Amino acid sequence: MLSRILVPMNDSEMAQRALEYALENHPDAEITVLHVAGGPSSWGVAATALALEEDLEEAAEERAEEVFDDARELAAEYDVELTTEVQLGHPSRTILNRADDFDAVVIGSHSGTLADRLVVGNVAQRVFRQSPVPVIVAR
Repeated sequence: MLSRILVPMNDSEMAQRALEYALENHPDAEITVLHVAGGPSSWGVAATALALEEDLEEAAEERAEEVFDDARELAAEYDVELTTEVQLGHPSRTILNRADDFDAVVIGSHSGTLADRLVVGNVAQRVFRQSPVPVIVAR
């Protein structure tokens, strides 16, 4: 039985599906939604824009709030409260660094545009291959 689940999220439909899967299939688990800010993007726009902010951590939290609001809204439909966490860095490395504290990771199969996936790489694939805990990939 999974009691602690990490759900990495961005603003993609697949991330929403991952959270929905965790909520539906593990209603008694403690679910932590992780948003990683400042990771690479196809043209480096996300990281550059964040780096130009005066207070980097505050800016990352502000950008994550929209993702967290959507996650909380979905969790409310299942009468579940979530824990949220913002981290700065490369998405797959950050997720892998946090995975040890959980029983499983539930992640969306992909996000972003085809160009993002080609240039940045597939975060879900790397997490799936290198995670120290089981990974459930939602589609």
